[in-house]
Amino acid sequence: MKVFKVFIIHGWGGYPEEGWFPWLKTELEKEGIAVVLPSMPNSEKPRIEEWVNFLKKIVGVPDLGTFFVGHSIGCQAILRYLEKFAPEQKVGGAVLVAPWMELDQATIAEEGEESVAIARPWMETPIDFNKVKTRAERFTAIFSDDDSFVPVSQKELFADKLEAKIIVENNKGHFSGSDGILELPSALNEILKNEV
Repeated sequence: MKVFKVFIIHGWGGYPEEGWFPWLKTELEKEGIAVVLPSMPNSEKPRIEEWVNFLKKIVGVPDLGTFFVGHSIGCQAILRYLEKFAPEQKVGGAVLVAPWMELDQATIAEEGEESVAIARPWMETPIDFNKVKTRAERFTAIFSDDDSFVPVSQKELFADKLEAKIIVENNKGHFSGSDGILELPSALNEILKNEV
């Protein structure tokens, strides 16, 4: 299965130049893969409908050569896009880095009431995982054992609901630029596996 295009979707408060995103883009381009690394709208106050509609607009008509890489809330945006807009034709797959449906309650409370209000719709609006599962060939979910936002127990949900391959990394925090994560070989390897 040939990878032709990869969409890298950053997370809440993220931006295209953050952390490991530029590195991953460069490495994929070295393999002749087209990469789209957009600046998601209103990154500081992400809204489901706005992000999903934006993905629909930039992706166009996906196919088996289309892959997605998401970080944090970007993972949810990808899943919700697949649930709502992906056609009968499957996409190749998605690599989900620090994906979540629930956040660590103590951490989100520390962030303040505004953050709780932003996170709530993302946690409380259900996703039809059965539908999502039919719209991609494969899923990989990558977690860190010391992520202060995403409980590592979330891996069970993604393994169960999406039959995702689970990778747990050590000491990568939330995989953010502020955690010093400037390269993410596991994400690259999961995409390049499809090139075989």
